[in-house]
Amino acid sequence: MFNGVDHIGVGVGDLDAGIEFYAGVGFSDIIFDYTGQIPGTESFGRERRTARVAMLANPDASPIGPGRIKLVQVLDAEGPAPAPRGQAWGEIGVCEICLHVRGVQAVHDRLVGELGAQSLMAPLSGAVAPHDVSLDIAYVADPWGGKIEMIEWTGLWRSLPGAPRAEGVNHVAFGVSDLERSRSFYEQLGFIELLFESTAFFEPMAPWYEREPPDQHMIMTMSAQGAGIEPCRLTPLGPDCRGEWGHLGPMEFAIGVSNLQNAVSDLRARGVQLLGEPQTVEVGTGQWRYAYFAEPDGNYVSLVEPRY
Repeated sequence: MFNGVDHIGVGVGDLDAGIEFYAGVGFSDIIFDYTGQIPGTESFGRERRTARVAMLANPDASPIGPGRIKLVQVLDAEGPAPAPRGQAWGEIGVCEICLHVRGVQAVHDRLVGELGAQSLMAPLSGAVAPHDVSLDIAYVADPWGGKIEMIEWTGLWRSLPGAPRAEGVNHVAFGVSDLERSRSFYEQLGFIELLFESTAFFEPMAPWYEREPPDQHMIMTMSAQGAGIEPCRLTPLGPDCRGEWGHLGPMEFAIGVSNLQNAVSDLRARGVQLLGEPQTVEVGTGQWRYAYFAEPDGNYVSLVEPRY
């Protein structure tokens, strides 16, 4: 019923520029481009937002990089809110987009050299416990400061043959206040396979913090389908960095379902509160069907049934 992470929502200041940038990253397929009110956003403490939304897919998506990116440009009020103040990595809120790539060094260098992305972490190699899975990793920022992680799980999947390239979304990272509570919650939604767990601070992230770098406890769990999740608990906790819906940078994610009505019934049976009723938005020749729900830390998370 629950099919892993379908997409990550990313706030941008200019949607046309965002489409151009992320097409250069590899997300060149525009599934829909919608402008209008976004029903359900009134559940987040203010009026329903008006926005332009584009759902992008990568034609090189793979089994370990299957997810999409949804770009959002808020059009009402004063436009998109800035990224939450004090956000580094692991504060409550969505931290990043993580893409699976073939050839981290080459993709990092192309994004920086050709697209003008800012390098946040030079490529490096390592392995993660408890399965000693090897990986290559790097970080850049998009034009609005949103963090893009590039990872190649060399110990799992080296991608199909061909030139270095980004694939689709591999996972979404987000901060939580109680890791075990969040782990138990998301296990109900199919994220049951533990890929790694770390309780050591990742030193290359130290320059991102405006305070003494905190302890990091992070896990990555996978569903049988779709992209995975990487919740992180900082000690001491940092500021609440959920921000406003539609703020610049990664700000929400959606879990794919095959039947929204059945999935909503399942959540309600488990005692999970919906934030408003399920919504259907007509997008071209298809439908964008989704429902926001209350997760333990109030991160912006929805179910989505793609009909586009």
